[in-house]
Amino acid sequence: MFFELVAVVVAGFAGAGVVLAVSAVVGRGRLPRWLTPVGAGLAMLIATISSEYSWYDRTRSAMPEDMMVADVVRGSAWWRPWTFAVPMVERFVALDTGNLRRNEDEAGLYLADLYFFGRWRPVQSVQVMVDCEDGRRADPFRGDGGEPVWRDVGASDPIVSTVCGAV
Repeated sequence: MFFELVAVVVAGFAGAGVVLAVSAVVGRGRLPRWLTPVGAGLAMLIATISSEYSWYDRTRSAMPEDMMVADVVRGSAWWRPWTFAVPMVERFVALDTGNLRRNEDEAGLYLADLYFFGRWRPVQSVQVMVDCEDGRRADPFRGDGGEPVWRDVGASDPIVSTVCGAV
């Protein structure tokens, strides 16, 4: 977050510098003076938007090779009106295929580690059980080691299809 703030400030100085350079080329007094802070603000806004849209690709490329994206959530917000034209990735779920464990007693049953990534949020990890034969999954319930609570989500569920496709 600190480096993004520094990048936005540097972009502001660069935007103001470009306007000042253009002003020097065309001659003093030809461009209005208020154009310099507008150029700085516009450059800062562009840098911020670029950072918001590129965080998913940066985060995904930094993941280990055995991590596979299972689901992506895109969204829009009124304070970011450009997201109504092109919704940005707000969060995504990744599956750790390297730690995928098969149940020895029941065929088609797997224990999977999921990681939930969100913009400006800490990464959360959860273990889920997936039944590939019946298209259902057991989401974490209480964490007390009790019986799992199964949900029939179907084989088209992003988590079920990713886990079953990875085995």
